[in-house]
Amino acid sequence: MNTSNKGGSNPLYRIPPYYYIHVLDQNTNVTRLEVGPKTFIKQDNEVVTIGPEKMISVPPHHYCVIESPVVRNKESVVQFDANGQAKLLHADLEIRLTQPDQAPFPLYPGEILRHPVTPLKVVAPNSALRLKAVLDFYDEITKEQRHAGDEWLFEGPGTYIPRKEVSVEEQIRAIIIGTNQAIRLSAKKEIVDRTGQRRVTGEEWLIKTTGAYLPLVYEKVVSVEDAHVLTDKKALHLRALKTFTDDFNKQRMNGEEWLITLNDTETHILNVYEQLINIVDVIVLDSRQFCVILDPVADGKPQLGKKKLIVGEKSFFLQPGEKLANGIQEIFILGEDEGVILRCIEAFHDEQSNTNRNPGDRWMIRGPTEYISPTQVTVVTRRRAIPLDENEGIYVRDIKTGRVRAVIGETYMLTHDEELWEKELSQQVEDLLTRDPLGERNVQTSGKPQKQITTSSVIEIANVKSKNLTRDKSKLVTYPVPHNAAVQIYNYKSKKARIIFGPELVMLGPDEQFTLLSLSGNVPKKPNQIQTICLLLGPDFFTDVIVIETADHARLSLRLSYNWHFELDKNDEKEATKLFSVPDFIGDAAKAIASRIRGAVASTKFDDFHKNSAQIIRASVFGMDANQHITDRFIFPQNNLVITSIDIQSVEPVDQRTRDALQKSVQLAIEITTNSQEAAAKHEASRREQEAKGLLERQRIKDEGEAEEVRKQLLLLQAESAAVEITGQAKAEALSHAESARIAGEAAVEQATLKAKAVQIESESELLRLKSAREAEI
Repeated sequence: MNTSNKGGSNPLYRIPPYYYIHVLDQNTNVTRLEVGPKTFIKQDNEVVTIGPEKMISVPPHHYCVIESPVVRNKESVVQFDANGQAKLLHADLEIRLTQPDQAPFPLYPGEILRHPVTPLKVVAPNSALRLKAVLDFYDEITKEQRHAGDEWLFEGPGTYIPRKEVSVEEQIRAIIIGTNQAIRLSAKKEIVDRTGQRRVTGEEWLIKTTGAYLPLVYEKVVSVEDAHVLTDKKALHLRALKTFTDDFNKQRMNGEEWLITLNDTETHILNVYEQLINIVDVIVLDSRQFCVILDPVADGKPQLGKKKLIVGEKSFFLQPGEKLANGIQEIFILGEDEGVILRCIEAFHDEQSNTNRNPGDRWMIRGPTEYISPTQVTVVTRRRAIPLDENEGIYVRDIKTGRVRAVIGETYMLTHDEELWEKELSQQVEDLLTRDPLGERNVQTSGKPQKQITTSSVIEIANVKSKNLTRDKSKLVTYPVPHNAAVQIYNYKSKKARIIFGPELVMLGPDEQFTLLSLSGNVPKKPNQIQTICLLLGPDFFTDVIVIETADHARLSLRLSYNWHFELDKNDEKEATKLFSVPDFIGDAAKAIASRIRGAVASTKFDDFHKNSAQIIRASVFGMDANQHITDRFIFPQNNLVITSIDIQSVEPVDQRTRDALQKSVQLAIEITTNSQEAAAKHEASRREQEAKGLLERQRIKDEGEAEEVRKQLLLLQAESAAVEITGQAKAEALSHAESARIAGEAAVEQATLKAKAVQIESESELLRLKSAREAEI
């Protein structure tokens, strides 16, 4: 199609059909519309501003938006002003649909195509358009007056024809409500819902109808709620958020709690005023179980402070506010050696024993039996008979009288008025009970250790501690007293003590305690170094170091070892009690012996003591008899301790100058002794040398005489040997000739014999040949 001079200087314009141009008259400044088909000749005062442009064609079910449209009268004729300019509705919009004859239309000068030709929106079923009024207008379809800001829905199926007063906010799709589902809605403002019920702003409700639901414009979908499936093992614990009527037509008060089970419904969707507290599991009791429910619910009301006993076999749900006391409990199945201690907490009639029980009563149920405690009774403890050997026992206390006794060597079950009593011992006694009184008798329990701690000692200490931790204080305290040892036990109730001699097993009564001995130890002796409960009777020894001073003020350190033992009659109780009359017999004996030695040495000079130290010490300790002989025993009558011997291990001066002078005198004495021994040795060596020389000379002369005698015998033997040699040679030659002749004769005889045999053989052979020849001839 020819649209010549488009944009050129040629004044001729050929406008095809359904095209248009805008021509500006520069004299009047009025723009007019020229529509084809037409040939337009432009004047000098005219300018073509637009075109040729194709007219706008709106197909069926399409629309376009024109900004600043022309003004039309009732007959839809365009209105012009006095200057011939088309009148416009400035800043206004016009929605143009398909023309009745579907003819295209041009744009008048000033009109703007704001929105191109667009298909109309087709709203499908189960969907809608949310519309909003931007201007006040009257809706002819719904016969309602719309105000700016109003919102409403255009529901499908249908085709939406737009209006300039309305804007499309969004497209809404229906929500599909499945089986066991519901949607939770909230009102944005006061409305009437689809069921015709008035809703206030903020109110929430549920839509449970299965299928598609299209929310209204002022309805907000809060959530999609799924139903809770109830079984015989699960229930719902609910709480009311406000007063309302639930789905089962029951009035629920604000804050009320209740349970929904399978007996009420198979599925349940929570109401907007219902809050799910918890999903409650069923409680199942078998035939050997029971439980106690606190604050049970009866007729929907909790019985606060009450209890309810439920015995299996049974299954149930705990109602809101109910709780189990001590959970699910097993029925007490008691054997012959078992029992349970019960205490009454509420007065009731005991049908089992046909007795009225008052609060605070205690009693015991013995087996064999089955027992279920009622709600008025609490189980204090379960008892089992304790089997005891003849050397085993337990401490039992009567809780009514407080009396404690020991049960030994029998199978015993505590009654309801008895309990095990724990006997407390001091930590020192606890440690000593785990020790071997013989193997660990010298282990120090106080003071600083004198030996380096080794791995074995650490393990030993750890073992002792572990034993102490595991000792059952309610069991009878026993202690094996070793052979030749004694243990004192004091009864604080009877104020008496008893002595146990080993070997014996000590069993400590409830009111008895061991007598703890604190003995001196270390070298020199220090008090309170060894703790023990077992007193060894010996024989044994202990070592001590004492410092003495002689008459000439020489101070010496003596290291002495004493052998000791106890002498007593074990059958005499009075003599036995003397053993423990001295708490520290080692320290007492060491001090007594040291004082005697110091007294004796104080009147003796150093030289005399140095020469006769053993005799002086033994005499000072043991004393002299009537014959001035040293005795061999020193007895302590307080505890019958006997010292039998003293071993002087070392004597050392304490003063350094005395020690140096003593060492010098000892060295001088050693030197003198060495010189005298050396001179005597030289004299003895000289004497022995002269004797050896004389003996050697005499031996030489004797040896020369014996040599001459031997030489004489040698010559005689040589002569005899020569004679024998000559005689033997002749005899040997004669014997050899005779033997040779004999051998030759024997050889000749043998030769003749052989020759004779050969002739005989030849003769016989010839004879045989001739005989054979004759026989052959015959």
